Amino acid sequence: MEIIYSSKFAREYKKLPARIKDVAEQQEKIFRPDPFDPKLKTHKLKGTLSGFLSFSIGYKYRIIFEFVKNENIVYFHSAGDHDVYQ
Repeated sequence: MEIIYSSKFAREYKKLPARIKDVAEQQEKIFRPDPFDPKLKTHKLKGTLSGFLSFSIGYKYRIIFEFVKNENIVYFHSAGDHDVYQ
């Protein structure tokens, strides 16, 4: 699976605390072979973010992403605490 990191994701990721970045790297290792592994708590989003999904990086932080149809590509759009939903 290829993961493409948006420029917004890269900016937000840089601002995360170092310990959360460590957790995010571990979660990405789980995500690559199975984006729906129960450890990730992956779920579909609703409302203005309908069509996107999210998975947990720790209790407070999330990564918002989407799959590219008919391809083995995922776009990571946003990283942060629950404010990423706004």
